[in-house]
This record gives sequence, C-alpha cells and structure tokens, in this order.
Amino acid sequence: MTLEQVLKIIEGRAVSGHVDLTGNITMACGADLMSDVLAFTHAGTLLLTGLTNPQVVRTAEMAGIRAIIFVRGKRPPRETIALAEEKGIPLLATRYTLYEACGRLYNAGLPGCGVFSVIQDGWPDSENP
Repeated sequence: MTLEQVLKIIEGRAVSGHVDLTGNITMACGADLMSDVLAFTHAGTLLLTGLTNPQVVRTAEMAGIRAIIFVRGKRPPRETIALAEEKGIPLLATRYTLYEACGRLYNAGLPGCGVFSVIQDGWPDSENP
C-alpha cells in the first residue's frame, strides 16, 4: 500500500514538506509507548501515534519507521517537523482516533506488526507461559 492510498483511507494530509507519497508501506503499528515501537515494529512500518514530540521521530529513525501519522487532529511542533524533514521521515495527520485510523487501515488490508509468536503459537495460558 502506498502512502497516497493510506492518506485516502484515513482522510489525512501531509504535515511535513516534500512528502513522497509513492513509497510502499508493508505493515502498520499504533502506539504511544516508544519502547513498544522499538520492541515490536520492523523496518518499513507505518507508525500511528498521538505523541507529537521530537522523540517520536528519533524513535522512528532508530526503528526504521517509513512514515508517522499523528491521530486525533494533532499537529506536531515545528521542532518535530524540522527533525522529521532532516531525517527524511514523512509526517502525516488524520482527524480519526488511533483506534479508528488503525482499524481503517487494517480493514483495507494493511497488516499490523507485533508479537508474531503469539499469532503463530497462540496466547500462552497463565499456568504454562
């Protein structure tokens, strides 16, 4: 799925300048805990978040995040936009909540990323983790 398709699905818009909307996204993750982003995402992931501080961009760079979407109509401060442009990470925004934006993308066929062993092996029971 391209970033252009993502924007249509979430009825979003680009926040940062010079955004290449032709790049492909293979999976998405919705998170506000940057430690979860580092633990559960993969290079090429689209990050949806309600956080707008520069730390989101720094975490995205470390994790190989392809683009960031800010939810709930949030606008990042200038320093976040400047850092993202410097790092080449497109910033997008949507008015939808994190839950609804993720649901729209999932419903359109964009898979999530996460704990693959849980998907493959099932949820561990409390007596035999």
